[in-house]
Amino acid sequence: MAELRPRVWVSQPLFDDIVGRLAAHFDVRSTAEVTEYTPQAIAAALRDSAGALVTLNERIGLREIADAPQLRAIANVGVGYNNLDVDALTRAGIVATNTPDVLTETTADFGFALLMATARRITEAERWLRDGQWQQWSFGTLLGADLHGSTLGIVGMGRIGQGIARRARGFDMRVLYHNRSRLPQAIEQECGAAYAGLDDLLARADHVMLVLPYSPQAHHLVDASALAKMKPTATLVNIARGGIVDEVALADALASGRLAAAGLDVYEGEPAVRPELLALRNVVLTPHIASASLATRRAMVSLAVDNLIAALGEGPDAGNPPTPINPDALAVAGTTKTTIAKRQGA
Repeated sequence: MAELRPRVWVSQPLFDDIVGRLAAHFDVRSTAEVTEYTPQAIAAALRDSAGALVTLNERIGLREIADAPQLRAIANVGVGYNNLDVDALTRAGIVATNTPDVLTETTADFGFALLMATARRITEAERWLRDGQWQQWSFGTLLGADLHGSTLGIVGMGRIGQGIARRARGFDMRVLYHNRSRLPQAIEQECGAAYAGLDDLLARADHVMLVLPYSPQAHHLVDASALAKMKPTATLVNIARGGIVDEVALADALASGRLAAAGLDVYEGEPAVRPELLALRNVVLTPHIASASLATRRAMVSLAVDNLIAALGEGPDAGNPPTPINPDALAVAGTTKTTIAKRQGA
């Protein structure tokens, strides 16, 4: 009798030709339609799985893995992973991976596009035109803010932040950045960027771009106090994660004129968007699509598949997934958990 192959769960429909590579190694349970899962449904899907290919929509923590003794790897399709309780996964010996690098340039492109749309009121102008409001050309209609020659403040200067800074050089922008640690001088010179404290950056920037990873420390980093430090003519763009911005405070600042405009691709309660934001004309809203080019999304899924195959001990990189989030878990990822108690006490 042939030995049963490890089972893997694919939580959402992705690209069949890429996900199909899993079938050479595993018993694959794919999902045919976009699905919103309860925690109980995720736990049920993981219960007899050795691995899972998941998206940012699936939140996985101790409750979801408690009754999954065979689970050894979670491959997240995305660079961010605040949907995963990494500490719980590490304690349980479950390797978690993400998909950095392959989306850097595409996301930087989009961040700059969202910045331009926000500063120059592009979506507001289109709605105004489509609503039949354009009856006569006027010198003062829909005046926006320049990018060229202005000061851009980037909060979070990882790969994507650096990509945005490089693009800003083409617009002759002055670039300030704030990061947990200052970058080497050579990278600062390459990006044409100068380090600044967060309060200083907020006060000096004409445009502020958020590109930092989410963490409990970053929750509501941009709150009413931070917004009050910004110029009333400034714009704020968030392509990082929802929860970094206090959206109630932001809506209030936009409605009262304490901030000129905002561009948001991510939201604290997504896919729900606060009605206060939806009602405003001076905010550009997009549905978490910063990495949404066909080539990049395919590259993300391909890397996630490579990660899952390797993390489960198969393929040319067996035991060495390309982009682990919690490499410490690799030491015990090859062992099979046999009881719920062992997992919860790990």
